[in-house]
Amino acid sequence: MLPVAVDAMGGDRAPGDILAGAHAAAAVGIPVVLVGPHGLEGCGDLPLIEASEVIEMHDDAAQGVRRKKDSTLVRAAEAVRDGKASAMVSAGNTGATMASALLRMGRVRGVSRPAIATPIPVPGERPNLLLDAGANAEVQTEWLVQFAQMGAIYARHRFGIAQPTVGLLSIGEEPGKGDTLRKEAFELLESAGGIEFVGNVEGRDLMRKTADVIVTDGFTGNVALKTLEGGLKTLFTALLSAFASSPEYKQAADALLPALLPLHAQMSPDTYGGAVLLGVDGICIISHGSSGETAMLNAIKLADEMVRAGLVAEITAAFATR
Repeated sequence: MLPVAVDAMGGDRAPGDILAGAHAAAAVGIPVVLVGPHGLEGCGDLPLIEASEVIEMHDDAAQGVRRKKDSTLVRAAEAVRDGKASAMVSAGNTGATMASALLRMGRVRGVSRPAIATPIPVPGERPNLLLDAGANAEVQTEWLVQFAQMGAIYARHRFGIAQPTVGLLSIGEEPGKGDTLRKEAFELLESAGGIEFVGNVEGRDLMRKTADVIVTDGFTGNVALKTLEGGLKTLFTALLSAFASSPEYKQAADALLPALLPLHAQMSPDTYGGAVLLGVDGICIISHGSSGETAMLNAIKLADEMVRAGLVAEITAAFATR
């Protein structure tokens, strides 16, 4: 197995937590190569691909990739392209991560646009997949069909769902609901091959098992994702405040904690490691900017798992017949 290329300088907690996650992945047998500046402290025995520049969170994504050709993101994507790494992982600038992968790895033949596939937790169930979660603010109807087809393949590999169902995010369950894009996409999805389309789903269905794969444009998907993240964070903060508001409540909270901790873990983005950029000719994992050691470890595990599963090869084969 080729190593997973890890952007050591990407994210709010880089390089410390990123390096800790990389070392934890290496400790469980996943080969890792770091991408960072010469003399990066904390590499230990992990190999390093040297890169003298960093695309910061505030940098313009496309310009950053074009101007900072020796950046960690660009070098990580080039390592995958050149067969020096099996996959790339970054918690840095999302747009620049996507641009690096797209410009250096290229698209899978037949795929019009790549899409970010993000797991959405469903209490007591396997997660749903939401895509696009931010790669394409504006889309064409045909792209939504491709997102559905790629998402179904990914759901099979990631969550072991034999026949993933696909839903279209709209403002009502009825086929005629939504704007022109949604109405036209509904008709195309009904007749599309390689998917089991179950119709429209609403925002309230994102965390319910109404569809395994939920497709939408990147603008809507990103707003929905950030709304869920903010809502869950606010809810957990409010619960912790309520539990600590009196000694009596704290006693009850201590008794409930063993039941709440697994739920918290299921809701946490750290558990899933990150999102996958589907449609590029290589595995690219986009982790949350606040990723710590656990999130990075899980992101590297996810990259390794998808490489071993042959995800890109299956998407390539599927679109070669369309």
